[in-house]
Amino acid sequence: MATTTKYIFVTGGVTSSLGKGIIAASLAKLLQAQGYRTTIQKLDPYINVDPGTLNPYEHGECYVTDDGAETDLDLGHYERFLNVPTSQANNVTTGRIYQSVIEKERRGEFLGKTVQVIPHITDEIKHRIQILGKSGDYDIVITEIGGTVGDIESLPYVESVRQLKWELGQDNALVIHLTLVPYLSAAGELKTKPTQHSVKTLMESGVQADILVCRTEHELPQDLRDKLARFCNVTRDSVIQSIDASTIYDVPNLMLTEGLDKIVLKKLALKSETPDLTRWNAFVERHKNPKTEVTIGLIGKYVELQDSYKSILEAFIHAGAENEVKVNIESIHSEYLNADNIKLKLSHLDGVLVAPGFGERGIEGKIDAVRYVRENNIPFLGICLGMQMAVIEFSRNVLGLKDANSTEMNESTTNPVIDLMEEQKTVTDKGGTMRLGTWTCDLSENSIVRNVYNAKTIGERHRHRYEFNSDFKAQIEEKGMVATGLNPDTKLVEIVEIPSHPWFVGVQYHPEYKSTVANPHPLFVAFVKAALVHKETKKDVSMAQNK
Repeated sequence: MATTTKYIFVTGGVTSSLGKGIIAASLAKLLQAQGYRTTIQKLDPYINVDPGTLNPYEHGECYVTDDGAETDLDLGHYERFLNVPTSQANNVTTGRIYQSVIEKERRGEFLGKTVQVIPHITDEIKHRIQILGKSGDYDIVITEIGGTVGDIESLPYVESVRQLKWELGQDNALVIHLTLVPYLSAAGELKTKPTQHSVKTLMESGVQADILVCRTEHELPQDLRDKLARFCNVTRDSVIQSIDASTIYDVPNLMLTEGLDKIVLKKLALKSETPDLTRWNAFVERHKNPKTEVTIGLIGKYVELQDSYKSILEAFIHAGAENEVKVNIESIHSEYLNADNIKLKLSHLDGVLVAPGFGERGIEGKIDAVRYVRENNIPFLGICLGMQMAVIEFSRNVLGLKDANSTEMNESTTNPVIDLMEEQKTVTDKGGTMRLGTWTCDLSENSIVRNVYNAKTIGERHRHRYEFNSDFKAQIEEKGMVATGLNPDTKLVEIVEIPSHPWFVGVQYHPEYKSTVANPHPLFVAFVKAALVHKETKKDVSMAQNK
């Protein structure tokens, strides 16, 4: 353990989407596996206060923490790798920084001074960076800075890093610069110039990179590493190769082989040991060597962009490895689903998940999908809006309430089986005002979820405004859809099941947010297992028919 909290800053150059979050999470995993209490935070340069109001097409999914922070999806990677919850302090945006500084100015805290980017904005950034370090809970804090160096939005963050490196002193802070070494097929060689220019741009802001992590499609030869070290003012052992991997879960081992953890600990004057990755590698082994496979349909309206459902896709990887099953995801756009093509699209699937979301687009396709899986005994998991669609479908087609709907989609429906939560009816601002964070839920005895969780009470993360309308609970339950999870205080229905169906579960919360490599979410594990059982049952029926 470190006596003083050490800080690692991860910057990026040349292009976005190089994988700063994965590199940061992989390094954190290696440090954690050596006994260092490690956390990661993300600094996002956009002016939104948080990503809660951003379209998933713009920014991928919005990840929610236990304390109700709507954050960048990279925090999901941090939690999945480290198995440690993040919080509001782990994600900072330019919007939040400026909001805080302006509020202080309005309160008169600057004593008549002219408020400027330096020192007021940079001081606020430095304060936010050090909150986790000063808590006493961590030996090492890794800070990922969004965007790329040279972006006008990132300049205050890079300046804050420059100041902090100087203030914290030698051995207490270092900068890892992630950059691209492209391969030009016409020339038949790797090119270092983009990296050189990126490092130069960083130096123009007064920051010298201590370690280079070079994303590449081809192995970096030693002479090229030497060249990068010479031109970028780093030691030879500080040029780290990050070659394309078949799965993000390979990256910690690739960084271990490259010695990233060793050079980091050496520069921070900390002891280096061999990381204990036994449990991690057991997961990777199961993930890469499944005994069988299942195909699950993911039905949503953002399926063109996989980052929109990032946590769900990763939860299936965790659950698949736990079951020693490869989970093939078939993305199905709900906007193009209807009664005419539903059988063609869904009949071959081993399970169907109807995804969360907002708004009216694609809703009827989701409802048609729920009806098909309910009537054909295909395992079903509905998350948030997916659970609400299950309630609407059941109300329309089993109860006979033909105009049953959510007031989100139709304010004038006479059967609002899904309605705006009571405490939401006076809310006018959209940002950060939903039901957010972890809430408790009591589980009914002899239910699927009680057996899945093996617990009477659970805590799960929420992000929604609308809820199951309890005025319809009695008649829905009378027809066979049962509320098996209730919030103990508000009596809000959190979970519905259909006991007569092989495996039909809808949850108002987001279980995908809590699935990690070390602790795959039990609901996803059980759903994948149910899909495997369904596949085997179909096979047995088919064989019997062919005899």
